[in-house]
Amino acid sequence: MTPVMTRAEMQDYLWEVFPQVRGHFSVEHIDGAVTVMRMPVTDQNLRPGGTVSGPTMFALADVAAYAATLAHIGREALAVTTNCSIDFMRKPSADADLIATAEVLKLGKSLSVVDIRICSEGQKAPVARATLTYSIPPKRD
Repeated sequence: MTPVMTRAEMQDYLWEVFPQVRGHFSVEHIDGAVTVMRMPVTDQNLRPGGTVSGPTMFALADVAAYAATLAHIGREALAVTTNCSIDFMRKPSADADLIATAEVLKLGKSLSVVDIRICSEGQKAPVARATLTYSIPPKRD
């Protein structure tokens, strides 16, 4: 499926509707099959033990699923998370950006189901895997 928003359009839109994500998340790639997001890891993202916190990885998965959904449906600020399941599989690197690759598994009229794999940059093995469901508001005439 061809995306309805380019990488640059998605980045601008995220900054428009969620200005708090500026500097925390960037859209690296959108091609219709996958959406790739980057999150720089800072000291604010670390927990005791020198690892990236779970809430940090959840935030990245959530933004990646939102962007992947919007890549297919267009500008819809009111799409919201209705479900999330996340597995934390390995200790992420405290000194590498997190990279999330999101793939829309099912896109319907009212729901989008997205699979996200999160890796520390430079490593192939995922540190976390999440499945998120987004509710898509009905079209207004």
